[in-house]
Amino acid sequence: MKQRTWPDRSECSRFAALPLAEINGKKDKELHQPEVHSRKYGSLSRQIHFYTRSSSSSSSSSSDVHDFSTLPYDVLTRIAANFTLPNLLAASLVCRSWRDGLRPLREAMLFLRWGKRFKHGRGGVRPNLRKALDSFLKGAACGSTLAMVDAGLIYWEMGKKEEGIAWYRKAAALGDPAGQCNLGISYLQAEPPNMKEAVKWLYQASCAGHVRAQYQLALCLHHGRGVDCNLPEAARWYLKAAEGGYVRAMYNISLCYSFGEGLVHSHRQARKWMKRAADHGHSKAQFEHGLGLFSEGEMMKAVVYLELATRAGETAASHVKNVILQQLSATSRDRVMILADSWRALPSSR
Repeated sequence: MKQRTWPDRSECSRFAALPLAEINGKKDKELHQPEVHSRKYGSLSRQIHFYTRSSSSSSSSSSDVHDFSTLPYDVLTRIAANFTLPNLLAASLVCRSWRDGLRPLREAMLFLRWGKRFKHGRGGVRPNLRKALDSFLKGAACGSTLAMVDAGLIYWEMGKKEEGIAWYRKAAALGDPAGQCNLGISYLQAEPPNMKEAVKWLYQASCAGHVRAQYQLALCLHHGRGVDCNLPEAARWYLKAAEGGYVRAMYNISLCYSFGEGLVHSHRQARKWMKRAADHGHSKAQFEHGLGLFSEGEMMKAVVYLELATRAGETAASHVKNVILQQLSATSRDRVMILADSWRALPSSR
């Protein structure tokens, strides 16, 4: 089923048909893909400093000097549970105690790597979901939230949603934004949906900078699902997600600027974000941007975007494109097709 991020112009209400997530069929996989978030080593120091301050508050010592090497291993591994390999390696160089304490998480990175190889058929191995799941579970047992999220995803793809949600929940509890986002989306899909829990976890992931969560939270705020309808807040999260590279958010924030919904009307901003969404491969944005270029007399550019939209399945773009092509010379028509054939979408966060 073809999903939409915004209602068609022909609908009486611009916000009546915004879906909460593209969750049907194979297209929903991308909503659950775990994302590797780079975390600076300084964040570990801040978290550990907070822990040691809390611990020292009950101590009679008045010294402000903290010996981080004495941090219990279970606390250290909990703090570093969602670290990526580069950050684990950096933290392991701090002292011998940290090197020893973080050994299980470094081992988890090896299981995570093999799991991804088996899942995607990389590194000279054939795709094997069973072996991928086994590797992810071993990494999760070592405490890595990245492996927990991947294990949850495999279970989800196997149709074992309860097992998948259980791993998302474990990762979310350890502060992993991808786990929090996937858990929130899982609550959106529950029968019946648990909107309050969904918004709770999506909000936590959004505050951590997870762009998919920011987009989903914006949709909830837009619809008033699990939270009061708040168009300015919805627009704010759309904008954050758009700035983070989330294409659907680029399209929606363009319409927010265009209609003045939650934001002050701005044709310039609307056009800017519509073009960005189009250049990142959003088919509706390509259609809309092509129409805008046509209205401004930019025939060649308009045809390129309309052709791209047509190839992506926007059938309405085909009629407008053909009307414009009749006004162009044979040389210009050939040039347009060459530009469309050589076009490549900009990289994005989907």
